[in-house]
Amino acid sequence: MAIDWDRRHCARKGHVTYAPDEPRLRVRLHAQTAVGEAWRCLRCGDFALGEPHGEGPAADAPLVPRGKVLRDLFILRFLAIERAVRGVFIVLVAVAVWKFSNSQDAVRRLFNEYLDTFRPVFKHFHYDLDHSPVVGSIQKAFGYKHSTLRLVAALLLAYALIELVEAVGLWYAKRWAEYLTVVATAAFLPLEIYELTEKVSYLKIATLVLNILAVLYIALAKRLFGLRGGRKAFDEERHSASLLEVEESAGVAPSLS
Repeated sequence: MAIDWDRRHCARKGHVTYAPDEPRLRVRLHAQTAVGEAWRCLRCGDFALGEPHGEGPAADAPLVPRGKVLRDLFILRFLAIERAVRGVFIVLVAVAVWKFSNSQDAVRRLFNEYLDTFRPVFKHFHYDLDHSPVVGSIQKAFGYKHSTLRLVAALLLAYALIELVEAVGLWYAKRWAEYLTVVATAAFLPLEIYELTEKVSYLKIATLVLNILAVLYIALAKRLFGLRGGRKAFDEERHSASLLEVEESAGVAPSLS
C-alpha cells in the first residue's frame, strides 16, 4: 500500500496555507464555509479552516516539502537515528577504554582472579578457557601501552563526534551533513570490506550493505558532487516544484516559461 507522505506529514505537523496576491490564484485557494473561511494546504491540497499562514506573491510561496521530498526526509532521519545510536555506543566504548587505561593493572589482576575461578567450571564442560579467542583478545589488550590506549580512546571519541554531527545534520536535512556523510562513510568502506575478508558475519554484511546504499542514495538523490546537475539542478527542482504546487492546487495549468 502506497504511503501518502503529504497527508501523513500534515496529520503530524499541521497544514501549511498561503494566500497569493494574484486574484485568479487567491480565489481558487480560498473557500468560505458556514464556520468560517478556509484555505487549501500547499502540501496535501485539503482545505484548512482559519487565516492563511502567509500571503504575498505566488513566487514567494514557501518551499513546502511534499511527496518525494518528504520521503527523502524520512530516509535521512532514519540514517540520522542510526548514526546517533552508533555515535553514543562508540562514546561508551571510548570511555571504557579510557578508564581501562587508567586502571589497567587492577583490571588485569581482577580478570586473572576470575579466570582462575571459572577455569575448572568451564573445564567440566570441556571448554578450555586458556585457548579461548575471547580470553586471548582480552589478555592481548592488557599488553597495550597506557599511551596507546589513550590514543585509541581519543580516536574513538573523534569518530563518535563525526557520527553525532552527521546525525544532527541529517535530521535537519542540511546539505553539508549529506556531503559529510557520503565522504565519511565512503572512507570507511575499504576497512569494512577488509574486515569481511578476515571474518564474515551477518552484522558486518548488513552494515556494509547499508553504508553502500546510504552513500549511493544520498549522492544521487541530493545531486551531490555535481551528479545529475548538481546543486543548481537540485535548487531549481525544489523551487519549480513549489511554484507548480501553488498553481496546481489552484486548478490552473502551470506556466511553461
